[in-house]
Amino acid sequence: MTLHIYNTATRKKEEFVPADPECISLYVCGPTVYSFPHIGNARPAVVFDVLYRLLMQEYGQVLYVRNITDVDDKINAAALKEKVPIAEISARYTRAYHQNMADLGVLAPVIEPKVTDHMEAIIDMIRRLVAAGHAYEAEGHVLFHVPSYSGYGELSGRNLRELIAGARVDVAPYKRDDTDFVLWKPSDESQPAWDSPWGAGRPGWHIECSTMIEQHLGKTIDIHGGGQDLVFPHHENERAQSTCVHDGQLFSRYWMHNGFVNVDHEKMSKSLGNVLLVQDLLGEAPGEAIRLTLLATHYRSPLDWTDEALKQSCRNLDRLYEVLQNLQDIEVSVSAADVPDEFLGALKDDLNTPAAIAELHRLAKQAKTASGQNARETLKRQLLAAGRMLGILQQDPAVWFRGTSEIDEAEILRLVELRASAKKEKDFKRADEIREQLTTMGVQIQDRPDGTSSWRKV
Repeated sequence: MTLHIYNTATRKKEEFVPADPECISLYVCGPTVYSFPHIGNARPAVVFDVLYRLLMQEYGQVLYVRNITDVDDKINAAALKEKVPIAEISARYTRAYHQNMADLGVLAPVIEPKVTDHMEAIIDMIRRLVAAGHAYEAEGHVLFHVPSYSGYGELSGRNLRELIAGARVDVAPYKRDDTDFVLWKPSDESQPAWDSPWGAGRPGWHIECSTMIEQHLGKTIDIHGGGQDLVFPHHENERAQSTCVHDGQLFSRYWMHNGFVNVDHEKMSKSLGNVLLVQDLLGEAPGEAIRLTLLATHYRSPLDWTDEALKQSCRNLDRLYEVLQNLQDIEVSVSAADVPDEFLGALKDDLNTPAAIAELHRLAKQAKTASGQNARETLKRQLLAAGRMLGILQQDPAVWFRGTSEIDEAEILRLVELRASAKKEKDFKRADEIREQLTTMGVQIQDRPDGTSSWRKV
């Protein structure tokens, strides 16, 4: 089966045909680093991490670029509030983002450009847009003239009248048209500024991504990804700028957008007090469980985050790791060829992670009852290879079951050995008492058919 993805630009599922199968180009809008990442920030990172893994599986070479926006009014506000430079704010929350995403098993992109490293290129692209008649200077601002691009609105499916009526369109007296948007804006003394032909200022949000894409991926890319909230105005404006600055050349062959994250059936927002920070969730559950919860719903659908959904992911991973624990007597090395066709087919069908997860559980069920050495070995390789594609089952089962909280492992091992001795001496009452003691410590004993026992933290 060939890879098919839903293209936001055409509003249909299409076969993926890259410009160059030898090197796939993928760009995903990364974080604006002014606060700790929340679960809404984590969803695109995890979703497109799975896509990245799939593209590497299918094509081998993938140039994956995910940016860091380190110039933004929200960063400015945070810096003013704390009375520190913006670089301190952006560096702090970039570190937090990297750590949180690593905890969720998200691979690092090949290139991670920062806006502040691209100011000369940003100014150059704006200059070219002005020279081509697609942008103009007005009262210290440089604006993109939307009516100069006839294809504006095609990505989001909005017409110009709807855009003018939209709350996110900034109406200002210096605009030639109400839909025109900012490429460069002046800075006051409290705001960061760079010298430009139009005076000291800073870039608008949209031009930043257009410039970084041109610098690192070229004029046309294979896939542009991000959250659904970015379709308009961010990606619509990116598309307009990049298409116009390159004389009408196609900007992105495919556009992919993940759905919103709701919390207990409500939109996540600061006003409702239901913003879930990744670092807080990591205190409640392992990163793999958070990741699995994010992948349990198809990426294009809204995801309703609940405590029960997270607990269910923990239980599902327990079952999968238990199967791997029962296969620990088998040593295997895993390769790309071990990914099962049915599992891979689910991912190649527009990244259908729920179907892929269901296939993973089917494999686990087979492995649980398999008896022949060859069958057990094959199924273990398939489980591990499929898990790697989803970014789960990356731990030793013993580590998974013992958890990450502080435990007195030496004491647990002592009690396990005492219990084994009691069973050997047929002192089953004493053995049961030790089991109960371990249970109160949050430890579960699992007796194997060969008479040995293992333990796990629950």
